[in-house]
Amino acid sequence: MDSKSEGEDRPWQSYHTAYTNAKAGMEGVDKEKVQKVVYEMSKGSKYFENEQRKEAYIKQKIENLQQQHAKLTDKDIAHFQKIAEKKIVELEASRELTKTWLHTDMDAFYAAVEILDNPSLKGKPLAVGGMSMICTASYEARKFGVRAAMPGFIARKLCPHLIFVPTNFDKYTHFSELTRKVFRRYDPNFIATSLDEAYLNVTDVCSERGLSGEEVAAELRGAICDETGLTCSVGVAPNRMLAKVCSDINKPNGQFILLNDHGAVMTFISSLPIRKIGGIGKVTEHMLRDVLGITTCDDMLKNSALVCALFSDLSSDFFLSVGLGLGGTHTPENRMRKSISTERTFTATSDPTLLFQKLADIAETLSSDMQKENLWGRNLTLKLKTSSFEVKTRAVSLQKYISSKEEILTNATNLLKAELPVSLRLIGLRMSQFRDEDKHTLVDPTQKTLSEFIVSGSSHSKAYENQDISSENSGDYLLEDKNLCEFDGTSEKEHRCITSEPESSSKREELGDSSSAKDTNETCGGNANCEIQWVDGYICSKCGIELPLGFEEERREHADYHLAQSLQQEESVHVAHDRVYHKLEHSSPKSRKKQKASSQGAKFIPIDAFFTKGKKTL
Repeated sequence: MDSKSEGEDRPWQSYHTAYTNAKAGMEGVDKEKVQKVVYEMSKGSKYFENEQRKEAYIKQKIENLQQQHAKLTDKDIAHFQKIAEKKIVELEASRELTKTWLHTDMDAFYAAVEILDNPSLKGKPLAVGGMSMICTASYEARKFGVRAAMPGFIARKLCPHLIFVPTNFDKYTHFSELTRKVFRRYDPNFIATSLDEAYLNVTDVCSERGLSGEEVAAELRGAICDETGLTCSVGVAPNRMLAKVCSDINKPNGQFILLNDHGAVMTFISSLPIRKIGGIGKVTEHMLRDVLGITTCDDMLKNSALVCALFSDLSSDFFLSVGLGLGGTHTPENRMRKSISTERTFTATSDPTLLFQKLADIAETLSSDMQKENLWGRNLTLKLKTSSFEVKTRAVSLQKYISSKEEILTNATNLLKAELPVSLRLIGLRMSQFRDEDKHTLVDPTQKTLSEFIVSGSSHSKAYENQDISSENSGDYLLEDKNLCEFDGTSEKEHRCITSEPESSSKREELGDSSSAKDTNETCGGNANCEIQWVDGYICSKCGIELPLGFEEERREHADYHLAQSLQQEESVHVAHDRVYHKLEHSSPKSRKKQKASSQGAKFIPIDAFFTKGKKTL
C-alpha cells in the first residue's frame, strides 16, 4: 500500500493537537491510539474546524518561510553566517555558571490536593474538571493518554472508568500558600509562575550552609511534604531555563541536578528536543522542523546562519541562546505589574442571562484580585472564545481609574452587549494601565489642567498673535502653522493636536500655510504609527498589554483594535478639515483678516488663547 492510500485510510495521522504531546507520566502511552480517538471524537465539531484553521495558518507560515529559504543565495548565507558567529560569541560571553537555580513543580497538583482531601481516590484514574475541560489528571489517568486541557468527553473515551472531581480553587490556593512559606526559607525573592511552580535562587543558601544543589533540593522536597503532605519534583541547574527542563525529568517525586559546568551543559542540551524548552510551542516547533529540519537544541547552532536569515533579531537571539543552553540567572527586579486578568471556561451557551452572570462572577474575581494588590486601572479588555473556538478581544480606555466590581462590570457589560447575539465558551477580563502609586487622583488622566493650558498658550503665542479667532459658534477650530487643534467629541475628552494632511499648494496658500504639511504617518491616526511591535516578544508597544508567543489570534485581534482607533482618529482629522475649509472657502479674503469681536457675536475666547493674549499686557 502506498503512503497516499495509507494516509487516506488513517487520516488521524495528520491530525496533530496538543493532546498527543507527551507529558510526565505519559511515557509508554500508545500515541497513535490517542491520536485516533481525539480525531474521531473531534471530527465535525467546532473545535475540529478551528484546529483545521490553525493547521492551515501554520502551513501558510511554513510555506512562506520555505519560499524565503529557497531564495537565499550562497552569498546571503555567508553573510548571515558571520552575523550568527558574532551573535554566538556575544551570547557565550554572557554565560553565567556561578549561580544555582532550582525549579520546583508540584506533582499533578490539583489532583494530589483532591486525593489528600479524599484518600479513597488514591491509586484511581482521576481528572479535576468536567466534561467540557480538564484542569489536571492524576498519573494513573495519564497512562491512558488523559491530560490537562483535554475535553472531558474525550478523556472518558480514552479511560471509561475515569473519575471526575470539580475544581476548588480556594483549596488549591491554600495549599499553594503553604508551599510558598517553604520557598521563602530558601529564597525570599522566589519567582512564582503559577500556583504549583516556582523558581528559587539557592546560590546563597548553598554557600552559607555549605550544601550542594542536590542536598538543597532533597531538603526542600522533604520540607514541602512535611508542610503540605504533597510531593513535588525539582530541577537544579545554572539558569532558570535549564532548571525547568530538569524538573520534568524524574517526575513524580524526583529531582535532577545539572552541574555548573560548561561541558555538562553542552552535553545535556545537545540531544534535548526543542519542544522541551519553554517558549517553543506547537507552531514554532513545526516551523523549525519543517523548514530547517531542526529537532534538537544542538540543531539550532548547526543551522545558525539560516536561523538569523529567516527570523527576527529577537527570535534568532532566543533560538541561539537555546542552542547554547543559556537562560536567566538574575532575579528580575520588582516592577509594577503591567496587567491582571481572570477568565472562565464553561459549556458553550448563547443565553444572555447566563453570559452576564458569568461576566459578573469574573468581574467580582478581578476586582477582588486588584484590591488585594491595591491596583486601580483604566484599560479594560474583554476576551471571548466563541463556540467555534474563535478568540476575540474588545478593549476600552476609561476616563478614570477603577477597581470596584460595579465599575468593572458596567464597562464589561457594555463591551459584551455589543457582541450579542453570540455563543460563548470562555469569557475573560483583563485590566491594565494602572495608576502610579505616587498619584492618588482618580480623575480622568487625559484631562488638561489649568497650568497645562497656560504652558501650551505660551508655547504657541506666535501662532495665536496672527490668528483669526472666529466667533460664529462655540465649536470653532484654531488653525496654527501646521497643526489643527480641537477639543474632540471622544469619551476621553482629550485635547489633541492633529496634523493636517498634505493638500494642494492653492489650498495651503488659502489656509495661510506656505510650508509643506507634515507626513501623514506622523499624525495621530497615521497607519504607520499603528503598526504595533511586541517588546520582549510579548508586550504591546502601544498599550503595554501582554500577549505571549502562541497567542496569534489574540495578537491579530489586538492589532485590529489599535487599527480601529487609528481609523477613528483619521476620521476626526477629515471632519476637522471639512469644517475649516467650509468656513474659509465661504468667506471673503477681507473676512479672513483679523476682526473685532462684536458684543453680540463673541461668545467666548479659548482659554489658552486668553492666557496668550493676556501675557502681552502684563
